[in-house]
Amino acid sequence: MVDSRGDRASAAARASAAVLGAALLLAGCSSGGGDGAGPGARITQQPKSADPFWVNPDGNAARQLAAYVKAGEKARAEQIRKIAEQPTGEWIGPENPEREARGFTEAAEKSDRTALLVLYNIPHRDCGQYSQGGAADGDAYRAWIDGVARGIGDRPATVVLEPDAVLHLVDGCTPAEFHEERYDLLRGAVAKLKSLRNTKVYLDAGNAGWGRPDQIFQPLRQAGVDQADGFAVNVSNFYSTRDSLAYGRQLSAKVGGKHFVVDTSRNGNGPYTGGDPAQKWCNPPGRALGEAPTTRTADPLADAYLWVKRPGESDGTCKGGPKAGDWWASYALALAERSGNGTTAP
Repeated sequence: MVDSRGDRASAAARASAAVLGAALLLAGCSSGGGDGAGPGARITQQPKSADPFWVNPDGNAARQLAAYVKAGEKARAEQIRKIAEQPTGEWIGPENPEREARGFTEAAEKSDRTALLVLYNIPHRDCGQYSQGGAADGDAYRAWIDGVARGIGDRPATVVLEPDAVLHLVDGCTPAEFHEERYDLLRGAVAKLKSLRNTKVYLDAGNAGWGRPDQIFQPLRQAGVDQADGFAVNVSNFYSTRDSLAYGRQLSAKVGGKHFVVDTSRNGNGPYTGGDPAQKWCNPPGRALGEAPTTRTADPLADAYLWVKRPGESDGTCKGGPKAGDWWASYALALAERSGNGTTAP
């Protein structure tokens, strides 16, 4: 099968707790990592002119940074800081969507930034792989989306909608009996989110490794991309920014010139070409952080480079990794170490 992403299902439990603290953050800066975090672990927002997205000072990377600072592991702390100081997607869990969306957007608004949210709860998601599950049925999904929308309200948010959901309609991974419902759910989600005053929506559209815009552009339109702000490419994947921009341009030309965003979180060394081709997307070795999140991109059609996938969180129980969505400190360190100074946007 084509590249997929196991991810984040087990992170939902952590998100519910983390969001309570996030909602209480003051504007400006805050220390990350809980007890014992000294000045060396302090996390601040990026300059708004180039990177308007909110940095969560209590995310997994920030907590790891604080732990390394407390232990006096300066070299490791400076590597993990490359991740902790960048805004990453907040993946809304299945249980408390309104509370989580409200917490993240309130915290972002207090810092005069935009929350980056990822919605990944479509029924029958991930085709039974590491992140199998999702909402129980269409009604449950609609109620979940309604909760997310209530939580966002009028606060600024950028939403990446349902990684893989359209791609798996095209590649045969999602059984045909679920297609009509999924299109309806995606269109409804786009409409609900676009009814909010300050929310931008990008519908996931696969990656450069897919390489067949002719096959996906009509399904994207059927899923509501014409009503969205655009589409997202390379979510949780590793294709280079150059290849992702080329793929985005080709697809944009087929969907009315729609803009797009690129996930650059782990694409610094491009895709992994060794091992089992069916597993090359899952915790591949030798990868590196990509360009830092920014709205200053190399293409006028690309609205932003984003870290949609949270670097350092596992893709699944492959290649020695923990459960999908769990923090994996050694993998995070390797991503950062290989990036050199590569997290500075061009």
